[in-house]
This record gives sequence, structure tokens and C-alpha cells, in this order.
Amino acid sequence: MARVVLTGGAGFVGSHLCDALLARGDEVVAIDNFCTGRKANVAHLDGHDGFRLLEADVSAGLPDVGGPVDAVLHFASPASPKDYLALPVETLLVGSAGTHAALELARTHGARFMIASTSEVYGDPLVHPQPEGYWGNVNSVGPRSCYDEAKRYAEAATMAYHRAHGVDVRVLRIFNTYGPRMQVDDGRVVSNFLTQALRGVPLTIYGDGTQTRSFCYVADEVAGILALLDGPLIGPVNIGNPGEFTMLELATLVLELTGSSSPLVHEPLPTDDPKQRRPDIGVARDTLGWEPTISLREGLERSIPYFRTELGLD
Repeated sequence: MARVVLTGGAGFVGSHLCDALLARGDEVVAIDNFCTGRKANVAHLDGHDGFRLLEADVSAGLPDVGGPVDAVLHFASPASPKDYLALPVETLLVGSAGTHAALELARTHGARFMIASTSEVYGDPLVHPQPEGYWGNVNSVGPRSCYDEAKRYAEAATMAYHRAHGVDVRVLRIFNTYGPRMQVDDGRVVSNFLTQALRGVPLTIYGDGTQTRSFCYVADEVAGILALLDGPLIGPVNIGNPGEFTMLELATLVLELTGSSSPLVHEPLPTDDPKQRRPDIGVARDTLGWEPTISLREGLERSIPYFRTELGLD
């Protein structure tokens, strides 16, 4: 049993991580300011002996968590383009001041630290698929830079604490993740398409729809996160699904699975939107023994009932 402090614990991925940690016998202190996280995501954990939820903005410092700390997982941050474009300063602060606060907690307790970074550190990649050794192609002054550079800084701070203070760290790079507990209006392509299809309104395709993404179902993502947390690698390590789909392929599959007759409409491609994205997961597969097992079709089928309920369509 370990005692884990998890920032962003009421977020989409964070809440699923709470479930997985508790299921294996760990205690969890979740911290969230509910900027993008939701109390509803962890409401089912109310009364669980091993779970504690604290409301706080980690950018202003961490609250007193009391007792021992074996691991600190820093997952707090807006993560969808809609959210971080609306909250650019907050996104930069949680990636900088928030990361330092979480690292200090790990340092003072001799705890393992994990930073939840992102495939966005690769920017609009010139190398495909993206291995961890690729340094990326990021526009440091573009509209998306608040998120990209916050995560790049967080990675640098994590490694600085490892080198200067000997903190035991893990650097996680998350690729597009989807599933229940996503915000239905968060602006990500999976939630956009599912919400639009279920409502019977046009599906919005940005650009010509040939840009690609790789989608990892949240249960697979969490299994990979725990494999990295428990394993020997410092990282960075890509945790994502290497299956690659165009936006048109995703839209076609969503229409099929929802039975929707929604048309497709095209809008201009957003600034700095990556043209392709697919993780090289060789490190995670070969060293951690992890790879995703849930196909995009199966993951969408698991997600649709949640979206129907959230949209009041049941």
C-alpha cells in the first residue's frame, strides 16, 4: 500500500487514476480546484476510507496533505484546446509554479514524482511516428504555446529536481485519450464528434480531414500510467495507442456506431494544429510490458452510453 497525492484528481484522466490506485489498495489524496475537473467525476468515491479530496489551486501552493507521502502525481492542468486557449495564463502557471510545488512535496517526503506531460511537446512533428528522443517542432509564440511550453517547462523542472536533488521521477507523455468522464463540450475531436452525432447536428471537420491522430481509451491509458509509475524508467515515455486515424475515418466510425445521419461540414484548420500524431511505444512495450488492448471501435462503443447520459438522451 502506498499513499499517493494526485493533483488534478477530479479531472478526466485523474479521476480514473484515482479509481485504479484505490482498487489496488493505495490511499489517494486528490487535489483539484475544479477549473476543468468536476466533483461528479469522483462523487462515487465519497466515503471511501482510502480517499480524500481537497479543493485547492496548486499554482498557489499545495495544501497540507498530512501524514506520509509515497508518490506525487502532477496531473493538474487544462488539457483540451478549448480550455487552455481560454485559460492561457492559468495553464502556464500550473505547469510552472504548480509543478514546483508538487516537486517540493515529493522532495521533502522522499516520494516518487510523476509529471503528466503530453504529446503536444512534439508540436507539429517532422518525425513520424514520434519517439521519445524527438525534440519536437513547437511554435513557442503561437496560441497553443501556453500548453505546449507549460508541459515542456514541467518536464525540464522535473529533470532539474532529479539531477539537483535526487528526486525519483517519472516523465509521462500522454497521447490523445478518450472515454467516460470527458467533458462533452471540451472541444476535443472525439467528444465533438460524439456530441454532434448524438444530437443530430453536423460534424465539424477542420481542414480537409486528412490530418491524423491516435486515440487511446482511458482504461488502457491508466494501465500504462501505472506501469510507468511502478517501473524502472525515468522517461520520458510515450503512453498512447499507435493506431492512427484521419479525422474523416474517425467521423465515419462515429456516424456508424451512433446510427447518426449528421452531415460533415468543413471549417478552417486552427493555427498550429498538428498534421499528424502517432506515438512510438516501443519503450513502453519493450521495457514496461505495456501496450493498449482496446480498439478505437470498442472504446467508442464503451463511451457512447456515457455521452448519451450526459446529453440527456437516455
